[in-house]
Amino acid sequence: MPLELFNTLSAKVEEFHPLEDNLVRMYACGPTVYDYGHIGNFRTFIVVDTLRRFLKQSGYQVKHVMNVTDVDDKIIRNAARDGVTVQEYTKKYRQAFLEDADALNIEHPEMLVNATDHIQEMAHLIAGLVGKGYAYRTDDGSYYFRIAKFPEYGKLSKKDFAGMSDGARVDVDEYDKDNARDFALWKAPKPGEARWETEIGPGRPGWHIECSTMSMKYLGESFDIHCGGEDLIFPHHENEIAQSEAMTGKRFVHVWVHSRFLLVEGEKMSKSLGNFYTVRDLILKGHKPSSIRFLLMSVPYRKQLNFTFDGLTQAANSVERLRNFKLRLESEPFPEGTSEAIAGTAKKTSDEMRSGLDDDLNTARALGAVFDMVRDVNAAADAGDVRKGDVLALLQVLQQFEEIFAVLKDDDAAKVRATVEWAKSEGLEDKISAETAELGKAASLADADVERLVAEHSQARKMRDFARSDAIRAELAENGIILENTKDGVRWKRK
Repeated sequence: MPLELFNTLSAKVEEFHPLEDNLVRMYACGPTVYDYGHIGNFRTFIVVDTLRRFLKQSGYQVKHVMNVTDVDDKIIRNAARDGVTVQEYTKKYRQAFLEDADALNIEHPEMLVNATDHIQEMAHLIAGLVGKGYAYRTDDGSYYFRIAKFPEYGKLSKKDFAGMSDGARVDVDEYDKDNARDFALWKAPKPGEARWETEIGPGRPGWHIECSTMSMKYLGESFDIHCGGEDLIFPHHENEIAQSEAMTGKRFVHVWVHSRFLLVEGEKMSKSLGNFYTVRDLILKGHKPSSIRFLLMSVPYRKQLNFTFDGLTQAANSVERLRNFKLRLESEPFPEGTSEAIAGTAKKTSDEMRSGLDDDLNTARALGAVFDMVRDVNAAADAGDVRKGDVLALLQVLQQFEEIFAVLKDDDAAKVRATVEWAKSEGLEDKISAETAELGKAASLADADVERLVAEHSQARKMRDFARSDAIRAELAENGIILENTKDGVRWKRK
């Protein structure tokens, strides 16, 4: 079946077909780099990553652009508070976003673009909107979009703005999500604030003009998919549509994909409630990045996810079960031959995973298919009904799974160690749990070093030098490496 996605604009599930041959042009709202990203942000980024990965697996060429909002009200306010430039303030958090994304195995987009690198293009777009009568300048040198001039305003959010008062304005980025006002395109400079000199005068851009400018510059005036969290539908994405379509007279985006935010232990995430978690917070508490990614992917993106620590433990167990299954396939000496039943299981699983993801990225359905396979194949293996010729097909199914879910590669320890080093550099040693410290040790040895020591351990045992073999085993254990003696030799794995 073809890929079907729920389009927020039409409010229905639609078959997806790119506008241009096999090329998918996709824009995703990225981080606003005034702080570390929280798990609600990263649920959305992982949804975008899932869609990107599945499009590529389906044979599409993907041109994915993500913005970095490195200038807005909060950033300017915080930079002024700390006595640094906007660029100095945001550099740290931009890098932190990339590190957290890498920890969660989120692929980088083809283009990651900074708002501050496109100020002149934004000013030029605003000048064009003024020329068409959709924008106006106020006495202080700010510019606003005239919503009353755009009759389709509200078509994305399905809000009725018929009674909206003409000319009422709002000039801050954080404002009432139930009321519409002429929104700021450009903000006149205030004393001590960052400013840029442009063709429309000095100042800085409003939040919404940034995404219109950068998406159309790199993807064209009309493109395939625009992604973001549900909190961006109004006003941000509604405003993007208005200013973009007013300028071009063309449909801006064909498919809008919005993910729901999450609850934490049944409540809205809030610093005041003490349930506000960044990715780094969770890693320092002893949770693996793969467990976090798995849990954030486990519920389909249009359903509310209740993030719990019990759920995170279950996610860790699920990932471990999958990894152990893969290890069994790769290391167990199955008898020669093939099994028609196992071949059928592999084919059924592959088809069901694909059907689930074609069904509006139903990750729960895809996960259910692969765990059914793990259960059935383990039972068959225990009964001696799996053959060596079946292993390749089963591993290919796991590869198909891994291309999307990206949790099978056991590289958590290195990522945890990086977070530990960051915490130490920030003076947060007291936040490092014993579990995190132990897991972080496992990254001190690279795989090649482990293989060398395991070979030395085996040779020492062969030479009956048990003192040396015990010393190597202890060294490996200190670094989080577990040795397992099997009838086929020594196997190792990281804790």
